[in-house]
Amino acid sequence: MACDYPAAYEVNLPLTGHLASRGKHGPVTSVPGQATVFRADTPSLITHWDATCTVLGVKFDRDWLDREAERVLGAGTVRVALPDQLRLEHGPARDWRHLVAGLSSQMRDGALFSDQPIVREQLAGAVAAGFLLAGCPDSGRVPAPRPRAITRVVDAVRADPARAWTAAEMAAVAGTTVRRLQESFREWVGCTPTEHLVGVRLQHARADLEAHPESSVSEIAARWGFSSASRFAAAFRRRYGRPPSEAR
Repeated sequence: MACDYPAAYEVNLPLTGHLASRGKHGPVTSVPGQATVFRADTPSLITHWDATCTVLGVKFDRDWLDREAERVLGAGTVRVALPDQLRLEHGPARDWRHLVAGLSSQMRDGALFSDQPIVREQLAGAVAAGFLLAGCPDSGRVPAPRPRAITRVVDAVRADPARAWTAAEMAAVAGTTVRRLQESFREWVGCTPTEHLVGVRLQHARADLEAHPESSVSEIAARWGFSSASRFAAAFRRRYGRPPSEAR
């Protein structure tokens, strides 16, 4: 199964059987006591889902988890630091597995603390903190907080992705040169500013394709800042493995 998790991290914990996938660093096979980590906005491939395999999935909003990473670890983004797989047999990772399993069993009985938002926020924070400490245990190797200049560009692009951004304009938002901005983006975000911009636009366009079938592909491409429908289609296929017309 070709899949991706727009603006979210996904952690799959097999309860029975095994789950095989292709991660950033090669093949990954997880069995009970292990978890496969899928990065936000990164196309992934599940190569085998055992017929006996049942999975408990934990999904984190990307922006929210990045903010929690800054609070818990002092890291602006965890995309680079997270492994493709977590071993959950010992230490903080085992404790996190028990926490998630306990919450999952309680949620089957209805909305957990549905009338107590403060408790829900604290539980969410505990799940995130436990995951971050288990997935990034070596705090000495976790990157320092993302520079504010990079954060300003990321926030500006997400606020207005359809704008005809140029590299110079993004550098001006950051208060630096184009070359330095590109170097910093690769270090802290894992891609160039332009690649990040295209990724944000594709997320919005994909959502529109699914939600507004009355709009043509060309209209949606123009709405989100693509200079032509053909370029949009090529970028969409590279990202999602299929043409925009099939995303409806």
